[in-house]
Amino acid sequence: MINFRFHIVSIAAILIALAAGVALGSGPLDETGDSLLGSGDSQQQAADPALAAFESAYAGRTSSGLLKDKLKGQTVLVLTVPGTSALEVKDLAATLKQAGAELAGQVNLTGKMLDSSGRQFAEGVAQQSAEGVAGVSEAGDSYGRIGAALGRAYLGDKAAAPDQTASTIRSAFTEGRLVTTPANPKKIATLAVLVAGPKKADSADQSSVIAALAAALKESGKGIVVAGPSSSSTDGGAVKAVREGDSSSEITTVDVTDSAAGRVITALAAAAQAGGQPGSWGTSRSSSGAVPN
Repeated sequence: MINFRFHIVSIAAILIALAAGVALGSGPLDETGDSLLGSGDSQQQAADPALAAFESAYAGRTSSGLLKDKLKGQTVLVLTVPGTSALEVKDLAATLKQAGAELAGQVNLTGKMLDSSGRQFAEGVAQQSAEGVAGVSEAGDSYGRIGAALGRAYLGDKAAAPDQTASTIRSAFTEGRLVTTPANPKKIATLAVLVAGPKKADSADQSSVIAALAAALKESGKGIVVAGPSSSSTDGGAVKAVREGDSSSEITTVDVTDSAAGRVITALAAAAQAGGQPGSWGTSRSSSGAVPN
């Protein structure tokens, strides 16, 4: 009879394979993002809905043992950016809850926020709404000040109702159309998970802004996880921009949110970040390996 320990080890092995792309039919990714299979075979297998349904069902049935209480006691804010998959966000939120997290809500960073041409406006909103707030005016650059203001508005060491300062900053960013709040956070969160979209031809500028904001947000609460699909860790993608930044060792990144197993890995990575052990997980472009220990 197969014992429980063997079962968990088997699950972990399969999740690792899924995260690396093996079970999805694409093979381990090399540094250029190409698979070990021919591109036609890879695309055909990755697009197979039956295989995707199997992977999703298997991850759903086997993840509970890996995730149980991993994020217990953490209140998580979900951040999104233009181009993020709504389905991935929904499924990831459910996975975070499965790991024991309380979801504070969802905040969408708008194109106006992430367009570098609007940097001065966003900085002005941050400075005016967070006047006198420690860490905002002292931040080294524009996006440092913007990110510090966002951190003061939404993140903290303990989950609690937002105080007057946080509420003022939230209102200013909303009225300035820098953020939208489809699920308005009712609490200060202890941890943020920013879900990025796939790399696009013109996404490099937005990705660099995301990296700069993440570098500032890491100073609030227990920090931030930046997670996206596999293409987000290739040239021009948001995850790669974060990984190449000066603060990369303090920000957790994951590049496999486009698979059900990858969303399980994202929840495990969030637990590692909350525990003070940031890392880079997912495909072979991830320096910490496929899955957190």
